[in-house]
Amino acid sequence: MAEAKQAGQTGVATGVARIDARFAACRAEGRAALVTFLTAGYPDYETSAEIFEALPGAGVDVIEVGMPFTDPMADGPVIQEAGLHALQRGQTTRRTLELVRRFRQKDQATPVILMGYYNPIYVYGVDRFLADAKEAGVDGLIVVDLPPEEDDELCLPALRAGLAFIRLATPTTDDRRLPAVLANTAGFVYYVSITGITGTATPDFGQVAASIARIKRHTSLPVAVGFGVKNAGHAAAVAAAGADGVVVGSALIERIRATLDAKGEAGPAAREAALALARELAEGVRRRA
Repeated sequence: MAEAKQAGQTGVATGVARIDARFAACRAEGRAALVTFLTAGYPDYETSAEIFEALPGAGVDVIEVGMPFTDPMADGPVIQEAGLHALQRGQTTRRTLELVRRFRQKDQATPVILMGYYNPIYVYGVDRFLADAKEAGVDGLIVVDLPPEEDDELCLPALRAGLAFIRLATPTTDDRRLPAVLANTAGFVYYVSITGITGTATPDFGQVAASIARIKRHTSLPVAVGFGVKNAGHAAAVAAAGADGVVVGSALIERIRATLDAKGEAGPAAREAALALARELAEGVRRRA
């Protein structure tokens, strides 16, 4: 990769523009983008940083970074456990932003999305958080417990700061609700392919295709599909269903967890396991079903 440029330097896209550019590049290649999730600080700060920095080389197009929280209501047991593990090892919002800042020293092209809950942001201070996130190189936010009715809290300030605010649509988001969900969404729409929490079921790919088509009748934004995508075959099927992006999280965390020792400590196998799955998934979105 060419020598990284400093954030804010002329010619370097940031925020919404960086996300738009990446999805446009994938679309030009005739494929879906691969979006992977990792929990900041899991299984430890250094290992998570090494995995983060290596994911683009394994074929990942967009990276979601989970901000650990004590009450992650939308997450399944795998990601819940990873978040608590990270918190116990001292992960904080500040250290999560530091992970992004470190990543940006090597990579100015890959979009980075922070995913989490409003409470840690509120405690940190919204204005301070947005300024620090922007400075660190964050491009967008997914905050799962802020509905459109609360856009003044974070969504609109984030958009004014140049950060995408990415909203979730679910199987229960009907055509009457969808315009409100999409109103201030930027970057892409995240379609939750199952009813429930992350990593707990396999999507009905036929239903996913119908849902993607329905959402696209309301917006020109890319639609990325996640929750329940566990392997290259699933990724290929979701891409074939018309998704502009395929999101994988719990499966990646599970691969890492399987390498940890009895004390929850990581060795070199953790990084290699995560990257091996990323390469498999990247092949899946490129071959489709």
